[in-house]
Amino acid sequence: MKKTTLAAIALLLFSCSQPEQQVKNGTDAAYFDLAGYFNGEANRLQAANPSISKQVIVKGKAEVKNTKVMDWKTELASFTNADIKKTSWRGEFSITKDDSLTTYITDNPKIPVKKLEVLQKSAQVIGIRIFKSSENALYDAVDTLIYFPDSIYIIKNQQKIKLLNVKNYEVIGKFN
Repeated sequence: MKKTTLAAIALLLFSCSQPEQQVKNGTDAAYFDLAGYFNGEANRLQAANPSISKQVIVKGKAEVKNTKVMDWKTELASFTNADIKKTSWRGEFSITKDDSLTTYITDNPKIPVKKLEVLQKSAQVIGIRIFKSSENALYDAVDTLIYFPDSIYIIKNQQKIKLLNVKNYEVIGKFN
């Protein structure tokens, strides 16, 4: 009976101390929660329902439209999908911090997100820049994503498909 009780207490103590060790090892806690941030932004913007001036540029031709976004989760999906807080990416990013800018960089060719910059003022996000790059036997792609809350978001993409011309597109959303 005493052995069972001691084993149960030891198991309980061990299981309670695991998250603390994870934080000390700098795994999840060290990386900015990009997906969580943009899910929160999508919910906030869905409730606020702001008007935006949206410009789409494809093959050098621009189209501008004043609109209200019906689904902010979809609109910001490119940002959410660039989250670096994936289990398999733990320890792959170097982190540089100064007063207001935190930069995450990797040179791992298997990780498409190469650089994430988070600009903060008084612990509040005031800007995010994401640089993605991927290549394979069929194409090379480079994406640049920029977001300044309640101001502007930019999604730039360049694809070079083997044996074809380079394709560029850009989406610029300005909050009115």
